[in-house]
Amino acid sequence: MVYSGSKERVSQFVKSNGATGSTIYPAIAISIAKSIDMLTLYTADMKPAELQNYLQYAIAPRPICFASTIDKAGNVNLSPFSFFNMFGTNPPMCVFSPARRVRDNTTKHTLENVLEVGECVINIVNYSMVQQTSLASVEYPKGVNEFVKAGFTSIPSELVKPPRVAEAPVQLECLIRNVIPLGDQNGAGNLILAEIKIIHIQDSILDSDGRIDQEKIDLVARLGGDWYCRVTKENLFKVAKPVKTVGIGIDALPHAVRNSAILTGNNLGQLGNVEMLPGLDEVNKLKDSREIQDLLKETVYDPELRDAKIHAKAKALLDTGDVATAWKVLLVDIR
Repeated sequence: MVYSGSKERVSQFVKSNGATGSTIYPAIAISIAKSIDMLTLYTADMKPAELQNYLQYAIAPRPICFASTIDKAGNVNLSPFSFFNMFGTNPPMCVFSPARRVRDNTTKHTLENVLEVGECVINIVNYSMVQQTSLASVEYPKGVNEFVKAGFTSIPSELVKPPRVAEAPVQLECLIRNVIPLGDQNGAGNLILAEIKIIHIQDSILDSDGRIDQEKIDLVARLGGDWYCRVTKENLFKVAKPVKTVGIGIDALPHAVRNSAILTGNNLGQLGNVEMLPGLDEVNKLKDSREIQDLLKETVYDPELRDAKIHAKAKALLDTGDVATAWKVLLVDIR
């Protein structure tokens, strides 16, 4: 079992309760959980507005579905929703939810429109259009065109009746396959299952292979309250996906590594994601280097300091993504 919380508190607790190896027994795990200060809320006792606030801050960031729809009379509506995500690729499906208004339990024009005309365009929102997108969320009377109010350019779709937002880096023409009401109370969701039929992508966000460049698309997402976040080059990072390999797991890490006071849970996850450890020859080659030999000599009488320095060096390598070298460093003095 992987544990969370303050590493110092957990380590002290495990030692004082005699837990060893890779297992933390259920009773100990419960005690660890109780030792972490937490606010526990029971949703049945909460008002919808209060509950929504907590959930929108906690379940984030959320991608934004900027949905354009149309009613039978031809009135166009454009509105953003952050209860949204991709739910499959065969068929390609998106799901978004225009929830009933918390304050008065009324429904939104988007929901009413898709029930009349089962089509929509999901326009993807990036940083350059986020303020206008927010403006489009104003609850204008039915029949008011948010394309005009928010200053967006309306362009015809190829398959569906609702228009696309020209400024959006990606535009998804969709047919509505189902609408599932989740309740009739204030804040209840309405799941709209939208099958993507046509994808339009601006050339400016493509790389040399014709794929979307994650740095160029400059996406934004919703957080709680008035907060958003921006996906920029500076805050992008990769996590090696264990698809073709079977990681050894954190439980297989050497005891000294698994219980390190320096390595974080993320670091342990990186180490446990390798399929096999480096060979002895590779480890010895690194061990013979001047830097490692100096480290071992200066800490020869202080094993705790040696572990701390080795783990600190490994952590620095792991934080740059160099898992292979980090493993070699950790194995130079495993006792």
